[in-house]
Amino acid sequence: MSRQRLDQPLEQRRTLLPRPHYDPESFGRLSERIARFLGTARFLVYMTAFVSVWIGWNVLAPPSLRFDEYPFIFLTLMLSLQASYAAPLILLAQNRQDDRDRVQYEQDRARGERAAADTEYLTREIAALRMAMGEVATRDFLRSELHQMLKELDLRHNGHREGRRVPPESGYAPHGL
Repeated sequence: MSRQRLDQPLEQRRTLLPRPHYDPESFGRLSERIARFLGTARFLVYMTAFVSVWIGWNVLAPPSLRFDEYPFIFLTLMLSLQASYAAPLILLAQNRQDDRDRVQYEQDRARGERAAADTEYLTREIAALRMAMGEVATRDFLRSELHQMLKELDLRHNGHREGRRVPPESGYAPHGL
């Protein structure tokens, strides 16, 4: 099943032979698997063993069983063919990785912008709370005021008992006393 992109017009070509259809995504995944294998130590060991057996067979075997004499032209041709396929497959895999990296970079950038905006918003909110807290009586302030009032009330109460009037120290005079 071929996937056609909806954001691009269809190509209309007239050819004598029909073009082969393939799934680019499947082909890309296959190329990545091949490129990943070509970059492993296992591949290097397999390739070294293959070339060693090839050269050993064509040097040490009886002349009637040798199929590629000393300059090893057929071996060179096979290695060149392998390299001619490996290079584009590796480039295709790298291009796909670049595309994934680009998408990841854009997502990271957008996430960073959102985080910066959230941080700026929270900073403004904290600043507003700090400003509001400057106008609000704190628990310690209320406690100190209540202690002061209790002292004044005790002084007034004790002063009324003895028949003398005690002036308030803080300038605060509660009603009714």
